[in-house]
Amino acid sequence: MPDNHPHPAAGDLAGYEVVVGIGGGIAAYKTCSVVSRLVQRGCGVTVAMTESGARFVSPLTFQSLTHRQVFTSMWAVEGYYDPQHLALTESADLFLVAPCTANLIGKFTGGIADDLVSTLMMARDCPALLAPAMNTRMWENPIVQRNVATLRELGYVFVEPAEGWLACGTVGRGRMAEPETIIDAVVALLKQRIPRRTV
Repeated sequence: MPDNHPHPAAGDLAGYEVVVGIGGGIAAYKTCSVVSRLVQRGCGVTVAMTESGARFVSPLTFQSLTHRQVFTSMWAVEGYYDPQHLALTESADLFLVAPCTANLIGKFTGGIADDLVSTLMMARDCPALLAPAMNTRMWENPIVQRNVATLRELGYVFVEPAEGWLACGTVGRGRMAEPETIIDAVVALLKQRIPRRTV
């Protein structure tokens, strides 16, 4: 969604628009770094958060980083009057979801649209990049793995979770990829085509 605030000096991502969906997980703190660095490189970033995601990082944090309204509900907010906010993805070159929880993966696979992030995912017409973050046992659950395989077949791109110390106090696979890895994946997808706003 275009804004009226001046962007920093044009970087290599100038002209690109990314919608970032924030799921409910402690890894949301890493997404702050992803968003900040994308903005610094000239990318326009609009953040949409699930109710759970907003419990881990304040919407005000992302508003400060993007200089844009942060959306947390499908219903109208002051100064913005599209009740479903479907327009958020109309100019997007990419929809990144980080952290992407097992719950969101299940919704995307099943075509469920019962919150803002899942509704935007259903309405998008741009590539989707998912950065999973969850407990090891959840990540290895056959249902989750089946859902991931299904989404891959449908063209969703994943930034694989890493192995390491998890918030639940165990060590294993499920830790969200580091910001640098996510940013590299974002840039690789964006650079496959010119910004939609220039078309």
